Amino acid sequence: MFDAHFILLHVESPADSARFYEDLLGMPPLEQSPTFAMFALPSGTRLGLWSRDTVEPAATAKGGAAEIAMVVPSAGAVDAAHADWRSRGIAILQEPADLDFGRTFTAADPDGHRLRVFCPLER
Repeated sequence: MFDAHFILLHVESPADSARFYEDLLGMPPLEQSPTFAMFALPSGTRLGLWSRDTVEPAATAKGGAAEIAMVVPSAGAVDAAHADWRSRGIAILQEPADLDFGRTFTAADPDGHRLRVFCPLER
């Protein structure tokens, strides 16, 4: 069995994406070069932003085909995050809603990668 430690997103501009995630996460990248940036998330997972033009093997898809999901502790925290992200001008793809798994909203980063914030229902 293996454990996933890295999320790699193929991006148009690692510098622009790094600025977006630095503002969103409230922390600078752990490392950065013209073709790559990496963040250390509080969970220990690393978020890498790799230039779509230099990734090996070549990238065939653009953003939006998958999501990064972030759990928050309450439905109120979902709504607060939504208000904060909207005030920052982040593209909102789905307004806050109560779905079968809990309260959620979905946004997009500059490359169209989906960012979901949710609070799961207690079962």
